[in-house]
Amino acid sequence: MTSIADNTESFATPQRIAVVGVSPTRKKFGYTIFSTLKARGYEAIPIHPVASEVDGEPCRPSLAALENPPEAAVVAVQPEQGVAVVDDAARAGVKRLWFQQGADFSAAARRAELAGIETVTGKCILMYARPVTGIHAVHRFLAKLFKRL
Repeated sequence: MTSIADNTESFATPQRIAVVGVSPTRKKFGYTIFSTLKARGYEAIPIHPVASEVDGEPCRPSLAALENPPEAAVVAVQPEQGVAVVDDAARAGVKRLWFQQGADFSAAARRAELAGIETVTGKCILMYARPVTGIHAVHRFLAKLFKRL
């Protein structure tokens, strides 16, 4: 499988990352990813099929709708939507997808492999996108301590 699961640090390096599944609802994790990446200095691009904006940033309905797609995207959607996101990423020319932990994205990851897209699964982007702060820094420390980073 084309995977950079062992090289997550380099995945979080691009400063321009789309967040697929961003939510205008502040209690949803897609919103947390988006707002945290922005706070850490990333150019976070919100992708949502119907929202027009999130925190004043214009949303696009898909990766393919972007005029200049980023190299990487974080996927924070329901697992059953994952394969459609991979197909969208392939159309847009996105080279890396980070499937946010907490859900089984195995079918989407297999589809990404067939499309030549690098993936990370089973990890939280906020433990790798620098600077890592707060609870994510604690999680990162523990993961490193137990050799799961």
